[in-house]
Amino acid sequence: MPQPHRARTAILASLSLVAAGALLAGCAQPAASDSSKQTSASESEELNIYTVATAWRVTAAERDMLYRQGFNAAKDRLDAALAQPSDKPLAIVSDIDDTVLSSDSYWEQLISEGKQAFDDPMWDAWVEANGPTATPGSVEFLEYAKSKGVEVFYVSQRDQGERTQELGIANLEHAGLPFADDEHVTIQRDSSDKEAAQAEIADRYEVVVYLGDNLNDFARKYYVEDVEERRGLAEEDAEEFGRKFILFPNPTDGHWIKAIFGDSEPEDSPEYREGFREAAEGSAN
Repeated sequence: MPQPHRARTAILASLSLVAAGALLAGCAQPAASDSSKQTSASESEELNIYTVATAWRVTAAERDMLYRQGFNAAKDRLDAALAQPSDKPLAIVSDIDDTVLSSDSYWEQLISEGKQAFDDPMWDAWVEANGPTATPGSVEFLEYAKSKGVEVFYVSQRDQGERTQELGIANLEHAGLPFADDEHVTIQRDSSDKEAAQAEIADRYEVVVYLGDNLNDFARKYYVEDVEERRGLAEEDAEEFGRKFILFPNPTDGHWIKAIFGDSEPEDSPEYREGFREAAEGSAN
């Protein structure tokens, strides 16, 4: 997903693949001088760091099937819940962007315009133009839930000013998703902490599954500033994933960036790119 006004960045796998391609090309040609090698490296660094991640988003059948897999798992959990007695009505709680709505065309536009950092005006215009489309399997699953008398609640964070709620509902409706109304849609402008809104729903309903593309869609405790701490916290809840928590892929943004930089919205800079490089290299050095 992406939530606006937070980092919209691709994992540095893009640069790693570019570097691998350069290495292979070098094996097929006569040795270059040190100066030409430096020039090639410099040109590689200028490539948009979103490129490979966005290419994967918009072309990979694997990515589509990860969404299908997630919604299949959610359906299995729903069917099991429907077969059991419950003191409360059943409900689904879902994030919006990159969970049930795809931002692929936004990232394509960003690449085509040569952007190196998330562009708020471009995002806002894209939202207003109903750019989001349904993610693979989202309409089918949520319509199935509706057919079984199960309500769907959307909890998200966006900020397009006073029209934020209106535009969010319009995006859901335009994509063909059910329960696109004020009763079922909560869009927070000032905070990405969803726990209070989710708890209010859980007081009235038995929540069968939570859907999201970001650990913070499930619990605020994951919003920490250390990669290994975040991994450890997620590992504590490992049994919930694929069961209570259905997690979808998002290689272009998320609060995992805060764990790298201590900031969910780092500005594009040489330090920012080097930070991703160091993260991608991991323990290789």
